Amino acid sequence: MANICSVCGLPKDLCICGEIEKEQQRIRIRFETRKFGRPTTIVEGLDDKTTDLPSLAQKLKSFCACGGTAKNGQIILQGDHREKVHRFLIKLGYPAENIEVQ
Repeated sequence: MANICSVCGLPKDLCICGEIEKEQQRIRIRFETRKFGRPTTIVEGLDDKTTDLPSLAQKLKSFCACGGTAKNGQIILQGDHREKVHRFLIKLGYPAENIEVQ
């Protein structure tokens, strides 16, 4: 017998809890100039309880070919990568209407 999800009541292989969590998040991607004029891209609004921020930061750093970190519920990337991050998050399954690029 298949395991049943305690949240949605569906079998584990058909569970939609992860997709619902992605649809409820409001993600902001913004550009900021830091000390000494260094450009940075900041991704906010990801739920750090359900999303593995260090793992997602590593994937974003590899995709954008830049440095960065994940701390305080934010992902900080070196350089201006707003459009690349937007495309990558959509590819991961986050809805485009919930991602705000500033």
